[in-house]
Amino acid sequence: MRTRTAAVVLAVGLAAVLGGCADSARTRASASGEDRSSSLTPGHTGGQTTAARTQSGVATVGGGARARVAVIVMENQEYGQVIGSAAAPFVDGLVKHSGLAVDLYAATHPSLPNYLALTGGSTFGIASDCTSCSVGATSIVDQLQAAHISWKAYMEDLPHPCFTGAGAGEYAKKHDPFVYYTRVVNDAGRCAKVVPLTELSIDERRRELPRFIWITPNLCHDMHDCSVATGDRFLSTLVPQLLRSLGPHGLLFITWDEGTSDSGCCQLASGGHIATIVAGPGARPGARLTTPTDHYSLLQTIEDVLGLRRLRGAACMCTRSLAPLLAGG
Repeated sequence: MRTRTAAVVLAVGLAAVLGGCADSARTRASASGEDRSSSLTPGHTGGQTTAARTQSGVATVGGGARARVAVIVMENQEYGQVIGSAAAPFVDGLVKHSGLAVDLYAATHPSLPNYLALTGGSTFGIASDCTSCSVGATSIVDQLQAAHISWKAYMEDLPHPCFTGAGAGEYAKKHDPFVYYTRVVNDAGRCAKVVPLTELSIDERRRELPRFIWITPNLCHDMHDCSVATGDRFLSTLVPQLLRSLGPHGLLFITWDEGTSDSGCCQLASGGHIATIVAGPGARPGARLTTPTDHYSLLQTIEDVLGLRRLRGAACMCTRSLAPLLAGG
């Protein structure tokens, strides 16, 4: 992984010039609790342009049915290293019966800012994998709590709930965005919902899965330190039971934190071309979305499905929805 401070600075400067989608926390390192969106017309980076002049329509599942949503975040692979790869037979089979975002990009480099973008709609000025930094702003957790929607973050190899150390075994804090938010770690009840992955099978067996599920595999199983084939085998053991447990309108998003390139789109993204799969009963089988999208598109779609307000980058007019990949979307 590489720190791409220059890329982040460039993206911020371009956003300022275009006057759109003011991701306020990108312009200052001290994060606030403000949730801002823009009503101005943005453009794309990388020579692309967009005709978007309004926000994307609200994504729904099955006409607005109550859905359970799960997210699995893998690591450090470009789209072509996974999709269609002989090293990923499980993913290849899953994609055939699922929705696929063909032109989706990570927010930036390295890992941590992408995890924050996925959960808070911003990188909050963080451009490294720091382990002593924190974010005082609101995140999807605040939204879930306010809406009385149950949630849990399942972290493989986490020593115990609410562990805030830099790492332990194959667990890495930089891949656990929840313990960076002060509004989570300073609240015992919220922090207790950041748990070891071993609790997932227990919750599945008891039929006590929350409505929002986040899963971070360990450094080997997420394809960071080990091969694509290793990560594919891990998904093959985890995903089938999870899909069965999500219920009749469930959605599973499998995405990658970043690619190996600096490819980008949509004004806010420059972290590489990555795969994002939408599976489960709430997905549209075989659907392919070729519209340029990014991590903020994923957050936006999750918030829409759960009836939450769009946070920061997810509210930008430059952010296109993944709704076409949803059944009834």
